[in-house]
This record gives sequence, C-alpha cells and structure tokens, in this order.
Amino acid sequence: MRTAQDLRTELGRIDGRGYKAYKDIEGAWDFGRFTLFIDHAQGDPFAAPSLLRARVAAGMAGAAGFPADLGRGRARRVALGDFLARAFAAAAGRCARGRRGTGKSGLLAIDCPGQEVLERSAVLVTDEFVEARFAAGLPAAGRSVLGREAAAMLLEEVPRIVEAALYYGSLDGVALRRHVELAEDQEALRAALDERGLVAFVPDGAILPRESGVSNRPLEPSRAVRFASPPALRVTLETPNAGPVTGMGVPRGLTVIAGGGYHGKSTLLRAIERGVYDHVAGDGRELCVAVPGAVKVRAEDGRRVERVDISAFITNLPQGQDTAAFSSEAASGSTSQAANIMEALEAGATCLLMDEDTSAANFMARDERMQALVPAGKEPITPFIDRVAALRDRLGVSTVLVAGGSGDFFDLADCVVVMEAFRPSDATAAARDVARRYPRRAAPTAAPIAAPPPFGPARPRVPLPGGFDAWRGRRERFGARGPDAVQYGRETIDLHYVEQIVDPSQTAAIAAMIHHAADHYVDGRRSLPEVIALVMRDIDERGLDALAPHPGQHPGDLARPRAFELAAAINRLRTLRVQ
Repeated sequence: MRTAQDLRTELGRIDGRGYKAYKDIEGAWDFGRFTLFIDHAQGDPFAAPSLLRARVAAGMAGAAGFPADLGRGRARRVALGDFLARAFAAAAGRCARGRRGTGKSGLLAIDCPGQEVLERSAVLVTDEFVEARFAAGLPAAGRSVLGREAAAMLLEEVPRIVEAALYYGSLDGVALRRHVELAEDQEALRAALDERGLVAFVPDGAILPRESGVSNRPLEPSRAVRFASPPALRVTLETPNAGPVTGMGVPRGLTVIAGGGYHGKSTLLRAIERGVYDHVAGDGRELCVAVPGAVKVRAEDGRRVERVDISAFITNLPQGQDTAAFSSEAASGSTSQAANIMEALEAGATCLLMDEDTSAANFMARDERMQALVPAGKEPITPFIDRVAALRDRLGVSTVLVAGGSGDFFDLADCVVVMEAFRPSDATAAARDVARRYPRRAAPTAAPIAAPPPFGPARPRVPLPGGFDAWRGRRERFGARGPDAVQYGRETIDLHYVEQIVDPSQTAAIAAMIHHAADHYVDGRRSLPEVIALVMRDIDERGLDALAPHPGQHPGDLARPRAFELAAAINRLRTLRVQ
C-alpha cells in the first residue's frame, strides 16, 4: 500500500496541472495510525466534493481503544457511531482552515447528526475497524491543482481530525458512555411500552417546547415549563442504566389531548411522534418514547393516490368512482386523509397520531346541524369518529388525537388529557361527565343509510415494475432534493407532509431505498409490505452500504428511516402503479 509520504510526492507531481489530475490520487494510503481511502476525486472544483474514508483498524479492541461494551448491541453501536460523527464534525470545525482556493476548495465535512440519534452511514463501527466517511473539496486555483494546499489539507488537517475524533483516548469518555447508555435506556423504555399497555411515555422533567417554530432545539430551560405527569397516569419504567424513570404513560386505545389554544396540545403530540427515535442528552425529549408503530397522519390536499381501499371511510362517490381501489391525481383533504390512514395500516401501523388542526374537518366528525342539512344517505363520508372504535376493537390500533374544537370524541375516549399552560391533567372522568350531560345526537333523516363495510385489515397492494423508472436522459438519477423531496428519475416526490422524517439524510436514504427496492424486489408479485420488509432486511444485515448502487461504493450521507416513511414515499411517487 502506498504511504502518506507517497501521497505528498504525488501531490507535488500534479501541482499546477489540470484539476482532473487529482484522479491520480484515488486509492488507499497508509498513514501509519490509520488508512486514508480517496474513493472519488471530484473532476471540477465546483462539482460535488471528493469522497474520502479514514479507517482506524481493530476498532473495538485495538488501535482505536474503545471499550468493547460500548459497541455491544444495536442501540449502543448506533449511538457510538452517532457520537463519533459529532466528534468528527466538531474536530473538522476546529482543525480545517477552510477556503483554500476556488469552488469548494478546502471543505472538510461529515454528515452531522441533529437532535435525534439515527443509524447513519457517516461513521461505521465494526469489531474490526472504525471508519469515518467524509467529503473534501480538493484545492484549486481556477481549474488547476493546488498541490501544496492539498498536502496541507490531507496530510496535516485530516490526521489531526482523525486523531481527535476516532480514538477513544482523545474523546471525553464519560460523555461518550453517557451518550451510549442514554440511547440504550430509550430503547429499553420503548420495548417496555407494549407490556405495560402503553403507546407512549413522557418523562417527568422533560422540556417539550422548541425554541422556535423552525427549530428542533429545546426552549431555553429558564423559559420552559417542565413536564409533570398527572398522578392518575403516572407510571414508573425501568431502564438498564438510569434505573427507574417516572412519567406519564399514554394508554392503548383512544387518547384525546384537549385544552385551550397555545397551551401545549400539539407540542405534546409532536414529542410523542418524535418518540419513535432516540434523542441526545439536553434535547429535553430524551426518554420520551413511543411504540415503533406510531405513525402521524393528516390531510394532504393534492397528493396522488394509487388504488387504495378507502371504503371504510368513503363510499358512493359521485360518478360511481370505486373507493375499494381509489385513485386520484389530486386527492381532496378527506380522501387524502383516508388514504394516509389506510396506507399506514397497510405498512403495519399500530398507533395513529392525529391533530385536529391538520385534519379535514368533514373527515373527522359531522355535527347534528350538518347531518340535518346533508342527510347521511347523501354523504359519502363515514367520519373518523364512527370508525375509531373499530380501529381499536377490531384491529388493535390505537389513536392519539389532539382535539381543540370538538368534544365529540369524549364518548369514545379511553383517556382524556387536558393541557393548561403546558401542564397536563387527567380529565377522563370530567370528559365522560360532559359526554353524559351533552350527548351527541344524530339528526333524523328520511334517506336510507347504507352501512359501511366492516373495518378489516388493509389489503396489501402489489407494486408493478413499470411504475419505477429512475432514468433521466442517459443515466439513472435519484437522490434528495432538500429535506422534503426526493428526485426519482423525472419525478419529484413531495415529502413535506410526511412529518416523521426528521433528517435530510433520511430523505437521501429513502431515494436510495426506492431504487434498491425497484432493482431487487419490485417484481409484480410481492406486495408493498413484502418489498419494504426485504429492503429493511438488507439494511439489517449489511448496513446502509446495502443501498450503494454499485459494489464497493461507500455512501456517507445516509440516515435510516422507518418502513413507514419509505412506504409513504413510494405511495407518493406519481408513476406508481399497483394491482
């Protein structure tokens, strides 16, 4: 293997030559303490930056020096990689000089995590090595190689960053262990929910509000109201590291979150929807967890729907449109919300998270006056309020619903939480008393009411290969277009309303997962849930590198989404065809 000194010599040789001469330094270089892989040297200083890897051998037991227990089990290993990615990004910020010429010259960057702890491809931790995948902007003057600047960057800055970030002795061992153990505790809490009959848990002392509507960081503690569970809903769960943790348990069934405007209803729901992921210490929502099958659904005017059975909610549409296999190029609020629910159930959701503010009003409930004006026999919608009990009782699917304007759900609720100035109280008994004193009444109608079909499991659909075409011009094109959209061939998949995508790198992974699914598993015979399960199996077995379109590639900018978000993206592909 060529050495670091050989790399210095090579950079001197190509100094001043055309920028494409950087291709000569691709390959592996022995730096003594680690190996530097230059997998791809960019062809132009204004193009996407070069892709590099730094590998420290014998990761968990040898040169890197990490105690073996820090990488034992999936939760710990994911959290260890997350911590190292953060350390690498911080070290790059300290050690990299920055701009060294034209274009992206001087850039040294790694895919850096946010508030959630996600499985990422940026840092790979195995029993044999620890490896960071990062981007570098190779220095240029115009479109000429700056060899000396590249040597300073690759042979001085990169080793300092690697030394600071990938060796246990250089890191804060106490903080690292706390980070890993916190992730393990959150996994343990999530695993304990089902046994306790819960769908979510919010710990006492949590800070749920964010610092602004566009920030995921917590509100400053001095301004925040810390969460305190109502006595009637208070439970204590055990964790392997922090010991017993006390907080509010959200029970299975229908839970209604009520209260005045701006008192924290939606804030609580958002904390629950993010509880499917682990969080870093100081986020305020660490130890706030939800069952893995919790899915946020909402109305989504204008989205495309492809042959979804929404007949449990909508029948007898004008023009005789088939709602057992409903399709639309621009669904309405009510039909889109019905489709979103059925697609979530098809993907295996066990708990629906809904907010009245983002739901279609006519889909949720119909009051007495509206029933009198538009008799049930002329209304194609069976509102959610008439179906939520069947979801619970027939399918075992729970619902957590924010309701600020309608108390109709009180009749059916298993639990009612009222938020007042961000403080929750158990109002279940009071809500039932209100329901008795002010009963819901159906308006009389002369029109016959056709009973909707029984609520059964969602029927899996089979995606057809012809609906997946990543070609655009002479090459396949797929990837993220910002945090909320995927480019797939000529199509743009809008993910703005898929609210449990929390990181742009998940969007990038979704694009690669769709392509992987289309290449390997969409065959016109496997159902969509089967296709998604096979993609997830590949990632379980081979990591996110399984999504590389060609063997030997090492993507460094992917974060793992759940099966539900992958399903949501495929369902929003406008060329999707199913049978």
